[in-house]
Amino acid sequence: MRIISYNLNGIRAAIKKGFLDYLATDPADIICIQETKAQSTDIDLTLIEKLGYHVYWFSAQKKGYSGVAVFTKEQPQEVFYGNGIEQSDFEGRCIRLDYKDFTLINAYFPSGTSGDLRQTYKYQWLDELLAYLSELRKIRPNLILTGDYNICHREIDIHDPKGNKKSSGFLPEERAWMDKFFENGFVDSFRHIHPDRTGAYSWWSQRFPSVRLNNKGWRIDYISVTSGLHERITAAEIYPDVKHSDHCPIYMEIADVSAK
Repeated sequence: MRIISYNLNGIRAAIKKGFLDYLATDPADIICIQETKAQSTDIDLTLIEKLGYHVYWFSAQKKGYSGVAVFTKEQPQEVFYGNGIEQSDFEGRCIRLDYKDFTLINAYFPSGTSGDLRQTYKYQWLDELLAYLSELRKIRPNLILTGDYNICHREIDIHDPKGNKKSSGFLPEERAWMDKFFENGFVDSFRHIHPDRTGAYSWWSQRFPSVRLNNKGWRIDYISVTSGLHERITAAEIYPDVKHSDHCPIYMEIADVSAK
C-alpha cells in the first residue's frame, strides 16, 4: 500500500501547475490532500476518477478555506466526514476512511501563525484530536494518521531551530504535544526509516523565493501509524522536487496490513 500526504495550498491553483499530470504518473494508491480551499463542485472530479481513484471530499463551511480530500484506488468500507467535534468539522479538518484491516485519518491541523486566538484554538484542537484517536483505537486499533500537522517535532526537523524557538509550529508546548502523541503509541514513519536524516523538509515559506531554493524549510507534514504497524513500513520519503504548492508530497509504503 503506497500512501502520499500533500498539502496543496489550494487544489485549483495546484491543478494549474500540473497536479493532475502528477496524479497520472501513479504516485500512490492513496493520496491524502489537505487545504483544498475548494468545494467538490469547484473542480471536475471526473478528471481524478478517470485516473482510477475514488474521491472523498470534506470542505470547510467557509468557502476557499481549509478542507481535506482523499483519492483512493481501493474503495473503503465506510467514510466518516469530520470527527464529530463542532469547530473542527466546521473548518473541514478531518476525514476518516475505514478499510477492512486499518483506518486512515487525513487531517489538516490548525495553524497558530495568525495570532493568539488561533494559537489557543490550536492547542484545544490538538487535545481534542488525541482524545478522539484514543477512543477510536479501542475499536479500530490499526490507525494511519496523515496530514499537515503544522508542527516541527525536533530540531532536526527545521532549518533554523534557534531562530524559530518562539515561532508557531516550533513552540515548546507544540513540540511537547508531539512527544505525548508519539508516547501514546504512534510512530513517525519518516523518522522510523530515516532517524538521522537532516535537511528533510516538507514546507518552505513563500515570502522569499530563495527559501525553497536554499532549502530553508520545516518538516511539518507526517504519516504516522499506530505501534505494531510500524514494523510493516517498507519505505518513507519526502519529495521536495514536486512543486505544486509551498508544501511537497510525503510518502509511505506499508506491507499488507491484513497479514498483521
